[in-house]
Amino acid sequence: MTNQVVIVGAGHAAGQAAASLRQEGYDGKIVMIGDEPYLPYQRPPLSKKFLAGELSIERVYFKPPAFYEKADVEQKLNTTVTEIERAQRTVHTSTGESIPYSKLILATGSRVRELNVPGFDLDGVNYLRTIDDVSKIQSKFKEGNKLVVVGGGYIGLEVAAVAVKRGIDVTVLEMAPMVMARVVDPIVSSFYERIHAEEGVKIVKGAAVSSFEGQDGKLTRVNCSDNTNFDADFVVVGVGILPNVELAQAAGLDVENGIIVNEFCQTSDPDILAIGDCTNHPNPLLGERLRLESVQNALEQGKTAAATICGRELVYAQIPWFWSDQYDLKLQIVGLSAGYDEAVVRGNPEDGRSFAVFYLKEGKMIAVDAVNRPPEFMMGKLMVAGGAKLPAETLRDESINMKEMAQMAKDAS
Repeated sequence: MTNQVVIVGAGHAAGQAAASLRQEGYDGKIVMIGDEPYLPYQRPPLSKKFLAGELSIERVYFKPPAFYEKADVEQKLNTTVTEIERAQRTVHTSTGESIPYSKLILATGSRVRELNVPGFDLDGVNYLRTIDDVSKIQSKFKEGNKLVVVGGGYIGLEVAAVAVKRGIDVTVLEMAPMVMARVVDPIVSSFYERIHAEEGVKIVKGAAVSSFEGQDGKLTRVNCSDNTNFDADFVVVGVGILPNVELAQAAGLDVENGIIVNEFCQTSDPDILAIGDCTNHPNPLLGERLRLESVQNALEQGKTAAATICGRELVYAQIPWFWSDQYDLKLQIVGLSAGYDEAVVRGNPEDGRSFAVFYLKEGKMIAVDAVNRPPEFMMGKLMVAGGAKLPAETLRDESINMKEMAQMAKDAS
């Protein structure tokens, strides 16, 4: 049988896997199958600079088109894989092709969680996940238009930040009692609420959308379950994403909150690997299984899968990190703060636009949120990975720079 790696998906993880296979010396055929008409591209800029019109499509590509030609990666775009036939080691596609594989990489990613309320299909109800989604939203960017953002997570707030700068009237509806509730603590959340209010964005918390209303098929209003309503020319819904596991499930692979993989990115079938948003993987540094929606995870798993296929053991073991750009603010997060018992603030979140929060559990640093504080983020990575234990008063003390702080933590361990 031909030595052929088939990659299902054409996102960040898929692009990295193809590049890493060649770097690892793999000389067989590589076939990448993607359901969009585009080469692998970066998703984070979609809700930031690309939405703002500050980046061309070429600038969001993961690699330039010439790379795939040079690396001899065959692409089948606008194509979905409909079935994996494990016994035959073959995938079947929407175009009627049957493609054999010696190893299969599932980089199926995730899709938006849809808000299934009356009026969900009106013209003007948008989601932001793809390049084509951005084009639709940009077509509504007319000064004075009313935008309602449903969901106050990363995506929703990033869209709000771009839109309000375009002279759009922006209201954010968030079901939870605070914004970014899934990823940050109340200190960081209330800071972002203050900044958005200063920039002119209206945030309504505890708001559950019950329906979209329209005229002649076009959205005009958003209704909430407490009988409040909001006029809208367009809506962007950002209420989370769901891992694309259906293909793996139908093929009989183990799936539970993602496709189950080991530390080498292998599924329950060792000839099938899975990477990126769709995976549920072990993290030996944190001692738990995770499903992460992050670029770093997609890239690192792409590298691990390529190494595994080429017979090199490369355990995927990294402290997760994430970021969000809103206005002139860069939020950088390292680690997972869930379960912390103490939050130590460095700087002043109630005034200005720069501070950091260190999260401790039983005295050990488990996460850092840094807003416009690159040193806290960079050194925070080292300190979280090393399980740093430093007194709160030391962490708060801005007369001690972060390099010294990291050294103190190292000396104390």
